[in-house]
Amino acid sequence: YRHLGVRLPESTLSGWFKPVCELLSPLYSELVKLVTGSGYVQVDETTVRVINKGKGKTDKEYLWMVRAAMEKLVIFHYDDGSRSGQTIRNLLKDFKGYLQSDGYAAYNIFEGKKEVCLVGCLAHIRRHYEVAKEENESLAGYVLAQIQQLYRIEQIADQEELTYEQRMLRRQEQALPILEQLEKWMETAYPKVLPKSRMGQAIAYAYQLWPRMRNYLKDGRLKIDNNLAENAIRPIALSRKNFLFCGNHEAAQ
Repeated sequence: YRHLGVRLPESTLSGWFKPVCELLSPLYSELVKLVTGSGYVQVDETTVRVINKGKGKTDKEYLWMVRAAMEKLVIFHYDDGSRSGQTIRNLLKDFKGYLQSDGYAAYNIFEGKKEVCLVGCLAHIRRHYEVAKEENESLAGYVLAQIQQLYRIEQIADQEELTYEQRMLRRQEQALPILEQLEKWMETAYPKVLPKSRMGQAIAYAYQLWPRMRNYLKDGRLKIDNNLAENAIRPIALSRKNFLFCGNHEAAQ
């Protein structure tokens, strides 16, 4: 506006922005229904800085992202910056199907829920072993090579344009033995390393998530990792460098 020679107070622009958000609210509510009503979602969280006037500085708050994987629809959810398990439980209270995420403990509330099947993320597991590689190259190198084979199976399935049913059968035939072999390897290797070492932490992280990781074998629609969800969050990460912070919880929402 200034380039056009029009001088507008910042408060006026903010005053226009707020009612526009309110007008869009019903559309957002419908989008939430579409995403949470789908049968396969990927979930992740990211941070956003919000001014805390009482402290005179910004607090690190959390923004949730839920992606309907098949429909390619995304919602962001802000609940006063909370990262608690109750927040995601409330958001997905009616969800039924596959829920894919990293190992964050908040998702444990869906463990054992009859209508929800938790699916792990191989990319997060892989990152822990990448970090451990600096400490123990031989052990980490073995696991990373096995993980590479699992990704190779997916790559070939993409190239051959397999149907979801064919992909599921391919995974049962080729990926399942690798997963079982890695599980036995972790059980053998863990007692030989220090629990607080990088390798110990990598094995502990992977092993507790292994039952969820195996769940991607159940359906050819399921992805081997949560990377597409992280891609959906990327614009927020880029925006953080531009807007720096939100003025309050309402602005963040």
